[in-house]
Amino acid sequence: METIDKLKQYVEQQLGDDTTGHDYTHIQRVVALAKTISKQTENADLLIVLTAAYLHDVIDDKLIDDTYDKQKEVQSKLVQLDYTSAQIDEVMDIITHMSYSANLKHHYELSINGQIVQDADRLDAIGAIGVARAMYFGGHFGDTIYDPEQMPRNDMDKSQYREHTTVINHFYEKLFKLPDLMNTPVAKEMADRRSQYMHDFVREFKDEWQGIH
Repeated sequence: METIDKLKQYVEQQLGDDTTGHDYTHIQRVVALAKTISKQTENADLLIVLTAAYLHDVIDDKLIDDTYDKQKEVQSKLVQLDYTSAQIDEVMDIITHMSYSANLKHHYELSINGQIVQDADRLDAIGAIGVARAMYFGGHFGDTIYDPEQMPRNDMDKSQYREHTTVINHFYEKLFKLPDLMNTPVAKEMADRRSQYMHDFVREFKDEWQGIH
C-alpha cells in the first residue's frame, strides 16, 4: 500500500530517536502482531488497523508534551494521504482511547479494528520483549529495579499511574494484568504463553535477589 509506505516514513521520523522502548522497532512489532490478529478476526479493516498501529505512539503523552497539537498534526497528515473523514475519525478514536492508562477508570469500547491494535500493542508489552522493554523504560527514567519494601499499587488513576515506581512493581501494576484484558481469541492465546514467561522471570528474579539460587 503506497499510503502505508508514506505513513511509515512519517512515523519513523517521529519515533526514530526514542530511547524508552516506544521506538520504531516497537511499532514494527505491533504492526506485525496486528496483521497476525487481523487474519484471524472477522470484519477487520486492514487499512484502519495498520494506520492505527503505526500511529498509536506518535501522540502518546508519555513521549510528548503537547498531545493536542500532535493530534492535529496527525489528522492533517491523514488528510494529506487522502484518508476519508470517517477513516480519520476511527483512527483518532482508536489511538486516543486504546492505552492502558486511558482505561484505568473508564473502559472505552473500541471498534474491532481498535481492539486488534490494542491487543497487538499489549502483546508487545509482555513476554520476553515485555521484560526487556520494562527494564529499558525504567532505566531511561532512572527507576529502581526492585525494592522489597515498596509494595505494588492498586486502584490508581492516570496521574497516580504516571508516578514512577520500581521496575518489578510495574509487572504487578500493569503487565501481569494485560493477558486478561485481551479482546480477541488469538491474542488471548498468544498472551497466555507470554504471561507464563514473565511470571517465571519475576519468580526467578526474586529468588536470585534473596540469594536462593
